[in-house]
Amino acid sequence: MMVVAGPLTAAESEDALFSRMGLAGPLDKAAELKEAGAEFLTVGVGSLLVPDKSDEEFEKRLAKAKASPLPVLACNGFIRPKHLRCVGEEANHDEVLEWAATTFERAKRVGAKFIVFGSSGSRNLRDGWPKEKADAQFVALLKKMGPLAREQGILVVVEPLNRKECNYLMTLGEVAEIVRKVDDANVKALADLYHMAVMGEGPDDLAKAMDVVIHIEIAEKDGRTVPGVKGDDFRPFFEVLREAGYDGAISIEGRWKPDQLPKAFETMREQAG
Repeated sequence: MMVVAGPLTAAESEDALFSRMGLAGPLDKAAELKEAGAEFLTVGVGSLLVPDKSDEEFEKRLAKAKASPLPVLACNGFIRPKHLRCVGEEANHDEVLEWAATTFERAKRVGAKFIVFGSSGSRNLRDGWPKEKADAQFVALLKKMGPLAREQGILVVVEPLNRKECNYLMTLGEVAEIVRKVDDANVKALADLYHMAVMGEGPDDLAKAMDVVIHIEIAEKDGRTVPGVKGDDFRPFFEVLREAGYDGAISIEGRWKPDQLPKAFETMREQAG
């Protein structure tokens, strides 16, 4: 049986670091995840928004999302089709932007606010393609993507992916540099504390990027487990967020078992102080 953490008191709510705590998980488990303490879901673009399928097919998924006990705040797995490329000689930005426009329009209809732009397959550098050229391509793409997102009230949050998953934009520092060059209010950075730990980034690196960070993801470094399993201490990162005035959400993105989640949310609240 799951042990559900009790609701925050008025005093705790006023002082809470995070506006909401949620996780990446499937819609069909929303009731169970809500019982475990989740307040929102991050759901895959491919499974919910289906930009490659008809509007009729999307409507079926939309109905399930609207009936879900948990709201969908974010969608990840943004660009999955292998033919869509953001960088390199074969970059096809017009097709990527067409995919993005459909994604953003459907995300608005679902009620989501963030599209997480990790998508390693679309941005991995081919052998011999210089990072400088990739940077120019990625900035140009995001400059066109920002207005499309703004039309739908969506924020694109670029996610650094560690070297085991991607070979381009592997650190929060690199992502922050790109986002600053784009200079669009609807294109921001996501700080994933798991990827940061794998890449050796610490609280100081987070502090340097807080001018562009607008969303947080979390998991422990060893095994990408949820907070409270291995005992990772996130308090130094949380202190940076508090000092920067962060008042947004945090989403668990990692490997979890349902019975681990109540402790995970309790651990996050305790460490957030």
